[in-house]
Amino acid sequence: MAFRKKVALLLAHQPDLLIIPECEHPRKILYDSMLPQPTTALWFGTNQNKGLGIFSYGEFRLKLRRIHNPDFRMVVPIAVKGPGIEFSLYAIWANNPDDLDGQYVEQIWKALHFYKKHLKNKNTILAGDFNSNTIWDRKRRAGNHSNVVKFLTKKNIHSTYHSFHKQEQGKEKDPTLYMYRHKDKPYHIDYCFVSADMIENLKSVEIGDFDYWTRFSDHVPLMVDFHLHISK
Repeated sequence: MAFRKKVALLLAHQPDLLIIPECEHPRKILYDSMLPQPTTALWFGTNQNKGLGIFSYGEFRLKLRRIHNPDFRMVVPIAVKGPGIEFSLYAIWANNPDDLDGQYVEQIWKALHFYKKHLKNKNTILAGDFNSNTIWDRKRRAGNHSNVVKFLTKKNIHSTYHSFHKQEQGKEKDPTLYMYRHKDKPYHIDYCFVSADMIENLKSVEIGDFDYWTRFSDHVPLMVDFHLHISK
């Protein structure tokens, strides 16, 4: 929430794309005249103070895809166009309190099955707050984190963090959430999964520093950088 208080910190990293869960509506964001304006701003949610925001900068453009199913309101398929680059982005904030059968990772599980014909092993990104980790798997529920990872693996779509840093699901050395901003309550729940062709073009994957970022949020940013050339 209160993204307007954090936008300058994020823009200092010169992002092409920002995916912001728990984001206030863009109308509430007052940009300093020195800050770059987003080229495209998309927002989804029912609470003006807490939705899912996706912002592009520079030459990148965003467009909601026609396949969007509002039943999965926080798993949003977006067409992204940039300089010589086109790809599908599924922006995620796994949070739907209206679905009593599964509010969190189960939402992703259901959405993956709905969009499975559109999930390709090229030019595809799924990124955001998954609100999940293998450590919380419910063995008798199909829609758990490990099964989401397995489903994506079969599509040749892989976690950038785990691939780049050679980490195992559920044993991550770098948390992305510190519950109540407490260093002794760390969890890794934010992810960026990409298709195999984009994994090959990874330049860096960084997790924000606890001491710096927890002054502003209980989450720290997951920052993924690709080499400019992405095969089409």
